[in-house]
Amino acid sequence: MKVTLNRNAFLDELATVQRAISGKTTIPILTGVKLTLTEQGLTLTGSNADISIETFLSVEDEKANMLIEKTGSIVLQARFFNEIIRKLPESTLTLELIENNQVIISSGKALFNVNGLNSENYPHLPIIDNQNTFKLSARVLNKLISETVFAVSQHESRPILTGVHFVLENNDLLAVATDSHRLSQRVITLSESNNAFDIVVPGKSLQELSRSFKDEEEIVEISIMENQVLFKTEGMHFYSRLLEGNYPDTNRLIPTTFTTEIEFNVPELLAAIDRASLLSHEGRNNIVKLSINSEQVFIYGNSPEIGNVEESLNYISVTGEPLDISFNPDYMKASLKSFGNIDVIIKFISPIRPFTLEPNNDEVNFIQLITPVRTN
Repeated sequence: MKVTLNRNAFLDELATVQRAISGKTTIPILTGVKLTLTEQGLTLTGSNADISIETFLSVEDEKANMLIEKTGSIVLQARFFNEIIRKLPESTLTLELIENNQVIISSGKALFNVNGLNSENYPHLPIIDNQNTFKLSARVLNKLISETVFAVSQHESRPILTGVHFVLENNDLLAVATDSHRLSQRVITLSESNNAFDIVVPGKSLQELSRSFKDEEEIVEISIMENQVLFKTEGMHFYSRLLEGNYPDTNRLIPTTFTTEIEFNVPELLAAIDRASLLSHEGRNNIVKLSINSEQVFIYGNSPEIGNVEESLNYISVTGEPLDISFNPDYMKASLKSFGNIDVIIKFISPIRPFTLEPNNDEVNFIQLITPVRTN
């Protein structure tokens, strides 16, 4: 194996597969990155127990400026290898596999000789059946992830809630996440899909996937097997395990009747909650209070040790009964950030019942649910 190529182009691919590599694995070879050089180009692979990422750098890629002299494959310790490549002195580098699984890395006057592992011992990636597939743009998939993944549970006591639930039925793709204190649900309609599925993808996998896309306009082909899902673009294969078990029926959690409704501009409300939470974060109880009546709307934050804050809020419209309700400001801020720069309608039932947030746009099927905090 011997190849000369552009260092920055190589580093981009290395950074992508590094997302799947963990230094804590009990399988030593999985702390490494697998390099496979063929006449068509260079494939890089990284893997752990949850995700596997494979990228391909084509010999025809002008940025790579690749000269292939001899094909072959090797596994190199990822952390040191990445640091070496990043600190090489020139814009090009040469990798050469010699005897005893050793690799010479040269660039300018720098010359490294590093020990590798036999690539034949590297675990094989899952075989995906392409029959159950559908396609999305990376932009749409990224938005779907950002609108839901923040609401997954961070606790392993209920593993199924650490993932996002995806259901495809009648061309409607539903994505929902909940940690039992809050919920975020988004539905988009696909142009055409003859498939149907019901899967739960780990939230951590989706976060890494979202960071791995290089072009938001590229098309992502999604293929599903019994316990794996593959997200495939032109230059990347991203595999994730699926979570086992039945996701709870979240439809029954979303209320349909309300007593109070109020409409806000998201950036204005987000800034006000951010200010109110400055003091509440310092106290023992991370709580912010919202007070609504037909004439004025106030938000309060309080810390017995520090002091309190009160702010009159601008709102677009309000209907229904007066209401005082307390909530976790971190939940509310994460929810509002997922909406972007729009107006949002918040609907309440009572101070102790979950309330909903929806965009002021009938064409967008997006709803969030937050459980209030009891203060007495």
